[in-house]
Formats: sequence, C-alpha cells, structure tokens
Amino acid sequence: MEKVTNIYDEDQIQSLSALEHIRLRSGMYIGRIGNGSNQNDGIYILFKEVIDNSIDEFNENCGNRIEITLKENLVTVRDYGRGIPLGKVIDCVSKINTGAKYTNEVFHRSVGLNGVGTKAVNALSSHFKVISYREGKFVSATFSRGKLLDQKKGQDKSQLDGTYIEFIPDEEIFKKYKYEEDYIETRLWNYAYLNPGLTLNYNGRNYKSTKGLLDLLSKEVDGEELYSLIHYRGQYLEFALTHVANSYGENYFSYVNGQNTIDGGTHLSAFKEGFLKAVNDHFKKTWSAQDVREGILGAISVKIENPVFESQTKNKLGNTEIRGWIVQEVKDGVIDFLLKNPDEASSISSKITHNEKLRKELNEVRKSSRSSAKRVALNIPKLKDCKYHLGQSKSHVEECENSMIFLTEGDSASGSITKCRDVKIQAVFSLRGKILNVFNKNKAELYKNAELYNLMKALGLEDGIENLRYSKVIIATDADTDGFHIRNLLMTYFLTYFEELVLAGRVYILETPLFRVRNKKTTAYCYSEKERDILLTQIKGAEITRFKGLGEIDPKEFGMFIGEDMRLEPVKVNSLSEIPKLLKFYQGDNTPERRDFIMENLI
Repeated sequence: MEKVTNIYDEDQIQSLSALEHIRLRSGMYIGRIGNGSNQNDGIYILFKEVIDNSIDEFNENCGNRIEITLKENLVTVRDYGRGIPLGKVIDCVSKINTGAKYTNEVFHRSVGLNGVGTKAVNALSSHFKVISYREGKFVSATFSRGKLLDQKKGQDKSQLDGTYIEFIPDEEIFKKYKYEEDYIETRLWNYAYLNPGLTLNYNGRNYKSTKGLLDLLSKEVDGEELYSLIHYRGQYLEFALTHVANSYGENYFSYVNGQNTIDGGTHLSAFKEGFLKAVNDHFKKTWSAQDVREGILGAISVKIENPVFESQTKNKLGNTEIRGWIVQEVKDGVIDFLLKNPDEASSISSKITHNEKLRKELNEVRKSSRSSAKRVALNIPKLKDCKYHLGQSKSHVEECENSMIFLTEGDSASGSITKCRDVKIQAVFSLRGKILNVFNKNKAELYKNAELYNLMKALGLEDGIENLRYSKVIIATDADTDGFHIRNLLMTYFLTYFEELVLAGRVYILETPLFRVRNKKTTAYCYSEKERDILLTQIKGAEITRFKGLGEIDPKEFGMFIGEDMRLEPVKVNSLSEIPKLLKFYQGDNTPERRDFIMENLI
C-alpha cells in the first residue's frame, strides 16, 4: 500500500490570537473540561479564577467582603477592593500577559502571577461582563467568547470602589454542564478558612472563619481526633494537624497563596518532614515516617513570592528553595506545642507506638503471602488492563488523565464492558460477587483475602494513593438489591482502607439505563421510571425492556453508556467525621436501626 504524505506548506501555518488559542487548547489553561460532576472540572476553575482576584485584594487590606451569586449558570462576583485601573479594564480581561502581578509592588503574595486567569474566563464564556469602580467613576465592557461587544464609561458616585464580574461558561466548550452546590460550598469554605476576617456572601449566605485552619480541621474531625488539634500561625506559614481515630493512611489539605494544591508539592513534603523531625527530636526516638504519620489529618497554608506551579491549574507546587525554612518552622512549632501540652504529647506517643505495632504485624502477614504477591504482580486475575495509566507517560498526558477502571459484578457484566471499551484508557476488574465486609477489620484482612488484595494491586494502592494507576475508579454493578449491596461493600472497602481516594474525588458510580423504550422507528433509553413514563407518551406502540443486570445489555448498545456521554455519579464525603458514622450505620451490626430506617422511608 502506497504511503500518503500530507501537504505541508505555507498555507498550513496558522497564527491564532491569544484568546483563540485559549478556546482551541482550553485544557492547557484550565485543565480538564468536564461537565461539573468533578470538583476539578473547568467551570469551577473559571469560578475560582475570578474570586482569586478578589481574594488578592483582601490580602492587600483592600475590602473584607465579596458578594457572589449563581443563578441559571450566570456567575456574578463583586468585591470592594481598589478596582481595576480604569484605563486598563479591557486590557486586563482580554490581553494575555497583562496585569499588575509581575512585580511585588502591588500584589505581594498572589496566586495569579501569569496574567491568564480572567482572560481564560473571558475567552471560555458565552457572556462576560466587567465593571470597575474607582473614585466615583466606572468603566464597563461586555464580551462574548473573548470578543468585545461594547464598552461604557461614566460616573457613579453611589458605588464603592471595587470590581464586578459576571460570566456564563460557554456551552460550545463545556457542553451540557451543571454547577454542583456541594463543590461550590467547599471552595467558599476553603476561602474563608484561609482568609480569617473575610466574609464571602454566596446567594445570601455568609461564609466566614475566625480561626483559619483550626476551624477547617475542627469541622473535618468533628470529635474524632485523638488529642487537641495542634495549630500554628506565623507570618507566612499556618498549619494544623491531629491524628484521627480508626483512620488509615494520611490526609492533607495544602494551599499556596490561597490556591488549593490538591497534588501537594514542596510545601507539603516539607510540612511532613518537619513534623517527623519534631516528634523524633522531642521523644528522642527514631520512629519511621509511616508510623509517625499513619492516621494523620493535617492542613498547611503558605504564602510565598513567585510560586512555581507544575501546570496552569496550579495543583502542585514546584519551588524547592522554600523547603528549608518550612521544615524548620514546622519543627519549631510542633516542639513548642509538645512542650506546653504534655498530655497531648503522651497521646501522640501512644498513637505512634500503636502504629508501629500494627505495621510489624502487617509485615508478618505480607511475608507469608510474598510468593503469591509476586505472581499477582505479574498477572492480576480478573483484570483486563488498558494501555495508558495515570502519570505514566508525558507524551500521552491526556490519555493518562482520562484512564479509568470499571469494577464489575461477575463475568457477564465485565464481558459486556470488555467487548465495547476503549482499550487505550478503560480497564475492567471483575469481582466474583459480594466481597468481604471490611467494616471494623484491620488492614491485615487485605493480605488474607485474595480478591481484596488483587483489587488493591490492580489499583496500585498498596503504597498509597500516589501510585494510583487510574484517574477514575468506577463502580459498575447491577441495578438490583445485590448490585446495590456490592456497591456498598466496595465503598466500605475504599472508605475503610483508602479514604483519601474518595476524598480526592476519584471514585464514581456508573449510571446505566433501567429501561429501553422502542418501536420500529425510535429507540430510547431511560434511567428512571419517570423518564420511561414520559417516553411512553411520546413513542407510540413502544415495547419496554427492563435491564436488571449489565450483562443483559448487548455490547453494541453498552458502548454508548461508557463513551462520551457516560453518566457518572461521584462518591462524595463532606467531611472525614462522616465516614465512621456512615460505615457504622450501613455496614455495622445495628440491623434493627437500619430496619427501622427502611420502614420509615419505604415508599
């Protein structure tokens, strides 16, 4: 077969404007596009970019209130800072690399240092409007998809100084999207915790904190802490931490200049190192990092000049020069707490000793299963793997970031998915049926139970979430009582041993249709009885098929349900303190309480 070479000449060379480039390669500027079902989807990045500018004004002691509204996808943000200089309003929201944050003269420790934020919001919005008020005068400008539609200027002495921005994310970019109130509320509380004294009013409700990260952790643990929270606040560093009862692994909230760095970075590594050194120095021990930090919940916020993030979405900090002073300041702050609070120090020592004992017991279990572990590492039973994995390849970043694994119930369901999946990014792990209920069981059960162990190895979680092999972990079970039971058992598994996986927004539930309604001309799928009843009035002479199990759906049909329009419901937990209560209610030995709940809520 003759090889065809595409034409490559002057006509193929294009020059795009900056805003056109943002629209064409939006992922470079806001990360994932999404539809609002994930907390890191683009519509929340737009929301954040606008509010970040108002937060920067507050940090410069200019305005202590921000008013935010959301109605029918129209977002409005009004701050009472200094307002954009009137002669530069249009430039500041439409010209890349234009702003006042390139030097330290106006904004000392700001997140938005690259001059892209509001420009990206402008370019990716079907409607965008900005008004700046300064000293009784104003300038306003309205855009659509980055193109200027009109501008006005004049006097308005009734308005206080500040900036007003409104926008509607463009459906050409984000398709069918929806803001989730839970994600917005979490973001607003984060802003409040990181900026004590600031009031954020969202749709009439105030979000405000007086104790900063101490308030954040107090809300998260809600009485589950093993000792009084350690809290330190310096000029550029604040942190809080405690150990949580019945918790595996480590959980952290980390921030740089108010930016939530969900993937951590230098500051978080330094924080963990500083805590380890403080504990070992104070108790004159050589405890391992794993024993010291197992079950820890911490939060750290740093303010630095010229932060270097690993991407435009600022999820991970790269500055190496800050490590030394953070390690030392954390160490000094923790030692000071331990010296002043001997009872709390004793509790910490007991917790670490307990962790050390459990680790040694677990290592014995690991040794006994070493030979089988080697075999599993080479060939994990029931896993149909995909080509690309999370963080695997720099040349296929998009594929790696979109990798996913479906956890299915039995060979029938996995067979349907396997036949129609995208082998590049979609893996399938088939369960034999109902897995072990691990509520109140220690981590040794993972190594004694082959299926639980295989699942952990397939996901790459044995040494922590840092080695997770897939961007999404999707529970795909039948829509019947057995399927729902398996779903609950899987969520118990993750929340018991790998709660950080859920808190990171990595676990989802696959929604598949319950009914197919069709006649000779039309075929439609329904996800509820209500949808079915509506379609029956629209499709005349239709026959109805009820899908009980995933294996009943023909692979040719199933492909559309795990493709571009796949419906995923994220598994969300609002705070760590909810986890033990949820697990005890649904998976504990309180059968009478559950029965009463079912009877009261049965329809």
